[in-house]
Amino acid sequence: MDRLPHTGVSPATSPSDLSPSRAPLTTVAVVGLGTMGTGIAETLARAGREVIGIDIDERACRRAVTALEAATARAVHRERITERERAKILGRFRVATDLRAAADAELVIEVVPEDYDTKREVFAGLDTVVRPTAILATGTNALSVTRLAAESAHPERVLGLHFFNPAPAMRLVEIVSSVLTAPGAVEAVTALARDLGKEPVALGDRPGFVADGLLFGYLNQAAAMYEAKYAAREDIDAAMRLGCGLPMGPLALLDLIGIDTARTVLEAMYAASGDRLHAPAPVLGQLAEAGLTGRKAGRGFYTYQAPGSGTVVPDAASAEVRHATDGARPVRAVGVAGSGTMAAGIAEVFARAGLEVVLAGRTPEKAEAAKARVAKSLARSVSKGRMTERAREQALERIGTADSLDAFAAVDLAVEAVAEDLVVKQELFRALDKVCKPGAVLATTTSSLPVIACARATSRPQDVVGLHFFNPAPAMKLVEVVHTVLTADEVRATGHAVCAAVGKHPVDCGDRAGFIVNALLFPYLNNAVKMVQEHYATPDDIDAAMKLGGGYPMGPFELLDVVGLDVSLAIERVLHREFREPGLAPAPLLEHLVAAGCLGRKTGRGFREYAKA
Repeated sequence: MDRLPHTGVSPATSPSDLSPSRAPLTTVAVVGLGTMGTGIAETLARAGREVIGIDIDERACRRAVTALEAATARAVHRERITERERAKILGRFRVATDLRAAADAELVIEVVPEDYDTKREVFAGLDTVVRPTAILATGTNALSVTRLAAESAHPERVLGLHFFNPAPAMRLVEIVSSVLTAPGAVEAVTALARDLGKEPVALGDRPGFVADGLLFGYLNQAAAMYEAKYAAREDIDAAMRLGCGLPMGPLALLDLIGIDTARTVLEAMYAASGDRLHAPAPVLGQLAEAGLTGRKAGRGFYTYQAPGSGTVVPDAASAEVRHATDGARPVRAVGVAGSGTMAAGIAEVFARAGLEVVLAGRTPEKAEAAKARVAKSLARSVSKGRMTERAREQALERIGTADSLDAFAAVDLAVEAVAEDLVVKQELFRALDKVCKPGAVLATTTSSLPVIACARATSRPQDVVGLHFFNPAPAMKLVEVVHTVLTADEVRATGHAVCAAVGKHPVDCGDRAGFIVNALLFPYLNNAVKMVQEHYATPDDIDAAMKLGGGYPMGPFELLDVVGLDVSLAIERVLHREFREPGLAPAPLLEHLVAAGCLGRKTGRGFREYAKA
């Protein structure tokens, strides 16, 4: 939608009655009938509101009607509504190509493209059409609500109403006030959102608000990671889906949102924050200028079957993710050094896949305790019907224990899973270098330390690779295979081959701080802490925003308390030290909580308090 005609006749200009006691909003106009506007209109009509859909493009109006007919037909077919209810919903929706159709609306929601001049013209037109008591809402997620309100004839009635796509399904609605917005307008729209079955979160005016403010910084860093050729697009996306449980990878999500839209949001965020992490990655501008804006254009980071299609088809870049396993060294026996949760989990993974495993702890008791942890995990799998009792016995029989690395003399792969302390790891690798046979692959499971530092502790750095498993190792599919500048090709290939052989999904990346997952995850967590530190939103609101608006399995503060605030702080310090970006500096609030011993669930208090076990 571009420009809408409107009359030059102004209605009565008495002050708006925006008191909290105003009547419920029953008639709503939606200006802009693209995907989002159509979805909002459907949500309102289903909830019993009279809806006027307005778009200057008659084709958009017809598409909106057709979309509502199709959506309600599906609902009837799935027995969610009756034919009679469908008829009522369709009867509550009408379309027009002129702003004058909004004259009787009590609320107008503008959802035109993210262009300030276009939105300003719409609001100027609405000022001459709607009643002074009507509330005007902008659906922007990037532009200033305050600026739009200040140029309106009645700034007190202007606010932001940010739905998430697809609007009928996504529960979050961000309600954004400017310093000029009347409380009554916020209360009326909040009541409407709840009546629509949504979860409203009240916020102040800043680019991106909560959900997109956190989301787009993360998406931008993923685009920069791809642009630097650090990892293939499929590996970046798989890493975040499998490592963090996200519904979509960041590059696929950028294609869905629209690369041009993402660039606009980031430009607004950067203008407000000055944080270089918000400065759009150059690849976003290059793709946008070339018209490769994502799914809607048929091509963005990926290539699609047709414009508007969600079906990815192979292209020239597809071969990048076909990790070579040619020349991989055979792996039949594995040594796992460590006795903690991760070591036990990795030993279980290899034993269940049929490999012989030696589990070495610092003492016989620690090694046996680690094997007992494996036995307990396998017993749970049996009780849940995931494996047979015989398979459990066979897996346990494949695990031997030892209190010395001398037991690794015959292994083909030695995996280090000890404390995240470089001095400790280097000492262990020196010992592995002396014990392991020539040609054995030596692997570290570090999540934040340089793999090359472990490799250089040996006389055979070409045999060292990172195998970053995720916790719990038996359940998590992802393994980051990390090669250094000295890692031999056949060792890198062995890492991929052995991960695939034990049922894991390997992704390939170079040896730099955070690898893929932590390099994208922890700046996002840090930015969430900064939002709380700046009193912009509460942990509860931010967690709700990311779960309901982004489909995240956990909110950032839930996740921080699970991971441990001390662990998170350590990783953020590593990222800041390596990349030297001011925006990566750990939030002072996080440092203060760690200094106070508030480390999350393990201490009973982090961003929230927990009952003692």
